[in-house]
Amino acid sequence: MHAKEDNYCKYDDQFLQLFTSSLYLAALVSSFIASKVCTKFGRKPTILAASVFFLVGAGLSSGAQNLWMLIIGRVLLGFGVGFGNEAVPLFLSEIAPVHRRGAVNILFQLFVTVGILIANLVNYRTSTIRPSGWRLSLGIAGIPALILFIGSLIITETPASLVERGKESSGHAALQKIRGVKEVDLEFQQILKASEVALGVKHPLKKLMNRSSMPPLIIGVFLQVFQQFTGINAIMFYAPVLFQTVGFKNDASLLSSVITGLVNVFCTLVSIVSVDRFGRRILLLQACFQMFISQAAIGLILKLDLHSTDTLTKNQAIWVVALVCLFVSAFAWSWGPLGWLIPSETFPLETRTTGFAFAVSTNMLCTFIIAQAFLRMLCLMRAFIFFFFAAWIFLMGLFVWYLLPETRNVPIDAMHDDVWKRHPFWNWVMGSDQI
Repeated sequence: MHAKEDNYCKYDDQFLQLFTSSLYLAALVSSFIASKVCTKFGRKPTILAASVFFLVGAGLSSGAQNLWMLIIGRVLLGFGVGFGNEAVPLFLSEIAPVHRRGAVNILFQLFVTVGILIANLVNYRTSTIRPSGWRLSLGIAGIPALILFIGSLIITETPASLVERGKESSGHAALQKIRGVKEVDLEFQQILKASEVALGVKHPLKKLMNRSSMPPLIIGVFLQVFQQFTGINAIMFYAPVLFQTVGFKNDASLLSSVITGLVNVFCTLVSIVSVDRFGRRILLLQACFQMFISQAAIGLILKLDLHSTDTLTKNQAIWVVALVCLFVSAFAWSWGPLGWLIPSETFPLETRTTGFAFAVSTNMLCTFIIAQAFLRMLCLMRAFIFFFFAAWIFLMGLFVWYLLPETRNVPIDAMHDDVWKRHPFWNWVMGSDQI
């Protein structure tokens, strides 16, 4: 009984973690299926498919009569995540004007953060409804799924996707509609040129493994690994657990997660305003410094003052919550949105959906690992888990400083020549392999 009351181990439930993280395994697998759908049928139908998965998954989860219905519902929600995360960032990057591409793409992350906030509010309210509050909480997920479904019927397919599938006149008309002007010939010629190259590539996966394709692939994969190993999901998924650990009651812990949700939303807006003005690199580097300090400080407070069976004082607990908010704010204007933006804007058309599928699946794999392992790691490592994430953040800063070139104001189809070939290391990696 005493072990169950251990501050670091009382929530270590492998079945709970497996249920939570099963969604991400489904998303990992489905992202590669979504890549094929994206290429063959377009971004719009892929988003439509995502909305259907979400709708059915939410219905099954909320109406589950047994464990297997709940698990199947969660897996379908995972397929929705895989399809949505594959198609939406690509869709946004392809329709956005080059000087607003960062801000437009980050709208994806903005609405993710809004969804997290709404979910926290819903959970806070439904936690008081017995015994069916959890059904209501899961069922309400069908509302944004329905909005996504309706939206996917209204949106215009991206010009790049239309041209890639041989619909040049439709692509030209779509570009005129999106830009709101008739004169789009220069931009359309860039799309045509990229499409000609793409059509010459019969095996995108083989092309992606060439040295000439390595820079965006390596950057895309590592950004996803680093995004998850900041510790953000450990903090956001288990915010109630964390706040209970430092002495808050059940309702107060949910309220605290709502506070972090508000910070997440407002600081994502900061990213929208600043990403095309200051660039990607400066936001990532500044955030590394702020997140490193936050994680190290949380770890230090818990190491010194929170042991297995005692609690923090009220002032100490408030400091931990404040540091969590400081951490979330930095993540929200940097690694959160830019982890999706940069991979979606750096792959050439011929490997774009395949390459981005690798990025999405890497994200889901790392999210699964963190979601599955965090509570066990918290039990074993105790306060040192925050130093573990701080060490990863330090490595991330070095990676950005030395290996991540700036992509602000560079057209998507000019990345090869204007970004990778101009970076000494990536130019060396690419070598003469241009096949």
